[in-house]
Amino acid sequence: MRTNSIFNEAFSSGRSRRTHSAEFKAQVIAGCRVAGVSKAAVAMAHGINANLARRWVVEADARGESTSIAPVGKVVPAFVPMQMPPPVPAAADIRLEVRRGPVAISVSWPCCAASECAAWLREFLR
Repeated sequence: MRTNSIFNEAFSSGRSRRTHSAEFKAQVIAGCRVAGVSKAAVAMAHGINANLARRWVVEADARGESTSIAPVGKVVPAFVPMQMPPPVPAAADIRLEVRRGPVAISVSWPCCAASECAAWLREFLR
């Protein structure tokens, strides 16, 4: 009988399963049981797969372990005072200098009518 060499190479790659200490598992399980924290985030923070963390929590629940961590208290956002920059004074007007051939025009337009200034300039440059 002849064995398949590809099959033997695939299964003799030397890969082994990682083992985790009971303390590490307890830490992950406790982190997963914190209110408002996702199991995936806890797993990622500990460098393990989220499915493994979920399995450990389910197994701990089946054994009746209660290592849940109660939330310490409601987190209230703190007020952080900020220094606001002084308001920038509005420019009195828009100043344009347009040169078209030998003709040069200087225009002063109120800032509150900037869209009208743009329309005028568009028409002028046609």
